[in-house]
Amino acid sequence: MLWLVDHPLLFFVATLGLFLGSTSVGVFARIHGHKLTAAERAEFDLVRNAMFTLFGLLIGFAIAMAVNRYDLRKSLEESEANAIGTEYVRLDFMPADAASKARELLKTYIGQRIAYYELRPSEGPTQNAADTAQTMNALWAAIAPAIKANQTNVAALVAEGMNDVLNSYGYTVAAWRNRLPAEVWMLIVLVAACCNFLIGFGAERLSSATHAILPFAASLAIFLIADVEGPHNGFVRVAPVNLIDAAAGMRGP
Repeated sequence: MLWLVDHPLLFFVATLGLFLGSTSVGVFARIHGHKLTAAERAEFDLVRNAMFTLFGLLIGFAIAMAVNRYDLRKSLEESEANAIGTEYVRLDFMPADAASKARELLKTYIGQRIAYYELRPSEGPTQNAADTAQTMNALWAAIAPAIKANQTNVAALVAEGMNDVLNSYGYTVAAWRNRLPAEVWMLIVLVAACCNFLIGFGAERLSSATHAILPFAASLAIFLIADVEGPHNGFVRVAPVNLIDAAAGMRGP
């Protein structure tokens, strides 16, 4: 399930096929199964309307959760850029050799962070994560001796800024790993399949093209949620615009 969620187009095709099949099963059950009486029709309409209400609520909540996750990733990208840019300036308070080394490492680090945001769906973040961790260790090692030798308020400010840089990475990675649980996706797909079955079973005079409207709309809604909710795989992605601006501002020694 989660593999499909990480590939929204395939998820769309899979759910569309499932929902069209559910509608067809409903049509088959209506034609060859039990015929609804007038009293049963009223009860059926009540159940069908309740299922559609439930499906609408699930879609609404899922979209809200996906958008919140997307907004959080955008906010953390901005925080990362601010933390890196601030620390780059604070390095003026360090000895020249330590500041020069740390600034070069910050340039490397911000390039790695930009690359992380621009990873293609087929590329795994494993190598990028390993390189970034190595650079983070080198950044702390570059300033630690100078700070230990001169434990002043200004040195503490530099250490705090570097700590913010390293912490912002952890917050961002945690946010990108925060995904909708597989159980939520299973519930949405199951309720959508039931709704499509009820459409096929209850609608006696709809054409085949009209029967396809709900499967297509439901699959499209699920595709949109998966696309927004997924950080790497999809059309809607967080662009590292603030990190790129910060990297452009890192000029000079």
